[in-house]
Amino acid sequence: MPYDATVSYRAGTRLGPSAILDASCNMELYDEELEQETCALGIHTMAPLEPVLASPGAMITRVEKTCAGLLRARKLPVLIGGEHTIAVGCARALARALRKTGRPFSILQLDAHADMRRQYQGTSYNHACTGRRLSELASVVQVGVRSFCREEADEMPLPGVSTWFAADIAGRTGWAREVNDALDGEVYISLDLDVFDPSLVPAVGTPEPGGLGWREVMGLLRAVSRRHRIAGLDMSELTPIAGNPASDFFAAKTLYRIIGYALESRDAPEGGEETMAKDRDKGEKKDRKKAKLSLKEKRRMKKEKQAG
Repeated sequence: MPYDATVSYRAGTRLGPSAILDASCNMELYDEELEQETCALGIHTMAPLEPVLASPGAMITRVEKTCAGLLRARKLPVLIGGEHTIAVGCARALARALRKTGRPFSILQLDAHADMRRQYQGTSYNHACTGRRLSELASVVQVGVRSFCREEADEMPLPGVSTWFAADIAGRTGWAREVNDALDGEVYISLDLDVFDPSLVPAVGTPEPGGLGWREVMGLLRAVSRRHRIAGLDMSELTPIAGNPASDFFAAKTLYRIIGYALESRDAPEGGEETMAKDRDKGEKKDRKKAKLSLKEKRRMKKEKQAG
């Protein structure tokens, strides 16, 4: 979704989707953590959604209608931005669909910015208002926040919004489980790439120092996918830097891994969150056991198993 009409600092997020897709054509398709080629499970790339420039609200409506169609077809919607505002359209479609089923729904917002302004630059659908609009649809759990305005600070905490600031996460153990506990039912993941430290991803619209590490974020998402069914996800705010494709490749690899997590969560056995929680605990024990083995040892054991 090459849309960046409300970007307020570095323009260019409209170029993010094509940069991510280009980078994805040059990465290995085997996922060493999930031990699978996730693409073999089925990933369809749609044509870019043509931006609506009449108003940000009109663009959100177009995104919502597109995602509603995917949900009716029982597909996993994965949005590639573009600016973070696109998340509101998909979350709206999910909220409507899940409301009909009575299933609980929450949103995990990974972001350097709170994005809780009521309005910004004349519209309530500015990228700086994304978190606020999401909180009107479901409970929101924010992770990695480290930048917000005075108005937002005065209103924190907002009803239905739980925030884990980047400073509170640094050096702490157990925070990922706390985040997981705060989520309820099916989960929509909204990932603004500026949640990561700019030393890892400098090519974002508004880079903020003191961000999270890759393994911190992926460890959280792995845990979430083991406990909750992932209903949809988005990745936004990549602003490609000419001649430096590192951020593009980082984004492509990260998105591919998250899609693997999401598909795994949707294949979970029947029994709801309780069953998934039990499977999560088993998975965590398995991960700890695997972590003790080197990659070379794991390959040797796999060959021995195949030979036997």
